[in-house]
Amino acid sequence: MVHPRLCVNQASTMGFSLAQDFELLRKLGVKDVSVLLRKLDAEGLERAIERVRQSGLRVDNIAVGPCFELDRPEQWEAGRARLRACQEVARALGSRCVVITTGSPAGLTWEAAADALTRALEPVIDETRRAGEVLAVENTNGLRFDISFAHNLRDTVALARQTGLTICMEVNNIWCERGLDRTIDENVDLIRIVQVNDFVVGTLQTPDRAVPGDGDIPLRRILGRLLSAGYPGFFELEIVGPRIEAEGYESAIRRSLDYLSGLLGDLGAPASAATTPR
Repeated sequence: MVHPRLCVNQASTMGFSLAQDFELLRKLGVKDVSVLLRKLDAEGLERAIERVRQSGLRVDNIAVGPCFELDRPEQWEAGRARLRACQEVARALGSRCVVITTGSPAGLTWEAAADALTRALEPVIDETRRAGEVLAVENTNGLRFDISFAHNLRDTVALARQTGLTICMEVNNIWCERGLDRTIDENVDLIRIVQVNDFVVGTLQTPDRAVPGDGDIPLRRILGRLLSAGYPGFFELEIVGPRIEAEGYESAIRRSLDYLSGLLGDLGAPASAATTPR
């Protein structure tokens, strides 16, 4: 049985259509999903929204990616319009959360990029709060400066505090980070989503994630720390890369859910996930 605190990100079936996604997830007993905007767009937005509604799956969040060119203030209004449109899609899907990345720093210092993102987001953040919704920013792989300048959890916390965002914590990118336990303990109020997968030490390409339990990330310690700190939300499976493609989506996701369900059970994770804004 799939633990009720588990959610599956559609990146885990990157090569599937929406229909294939939903057929597989229902077969595996999944109830909650993170939807990728790119998959909706590929299907045709109106048709895709109806397909999601008919799937019987609950949408925890919709993942968008970058909306802003941080070194071009003249682009920010277009970025705000894109983000507002994404929020409308999320509402149509019954979700109250949109996940973004920061956008490229484009030669700006970290501090200047953070200030630019703050200014670009300010009107949308205010509107989102009034609507009782949330925006979350994901910490990305350190090679992906094309989509983000926030890679470790400490920097993402600082950015979230400055901008008013919450955090989508990607475990693959922060598991060896200095002071991780303390950062989690002191900032768990900001963490809206935790993305889970594994990494095999010696891997020299990205993305090349592994089924949880197949690699070297100390998932028991990290997930246990999150739970002891009071993290109330979903643990979202996001596995992507050649290992997953070679094994096949059904086998990789099934093994992931079995491992994580057992782990969360061992850790005594409460069954209910609080997904409303905090």
